[in-house]
Amino acid sequence: MPVIDAVAPDYKDSVRFIAVAGQSDLASTKAQADQLLSNVKWGLDESVWDLYRVRGQPVSFLITGNDIEVDNWFGAAGEETLRAALDELVALGA
Repeated sequence: MPVIDAVAPDYKDSVRFIAVAGQSDLASTKAQADQLLSNVKWGLDESVWDLYRVRGQPVSFLITGNDIEVDNWFGAAGEETLRAALDELVALGA
C-alpha cells in the first residue's frame, strides 16, 4: 500500500484509488489505514472480497469507469510496474 499511496497523487486527475479492507473491525481497520494511507480513500466492505474472488492480500484490480476489469494481480507491485499499469488504464480513457 505505501507504493500505491505514494503514486496516487500523480494520477489524481485520472484515476480514483480505493482500498477495500476486510476481515477486521472498523476501529482496527481505521487505525491501520490512518497509518498507511494519506492519498487513497478506503472502506470496509467484506462483500467485495467475494465479488472479486479475493482469497488473500495484497491484491489489486484496475477497473474502468464503466466497471470493466482491465488488469489484476496478486502481491505487491513495485512503483515502475504500478505506473506502467496505471498508464495503460489512463490510455484506455478509464
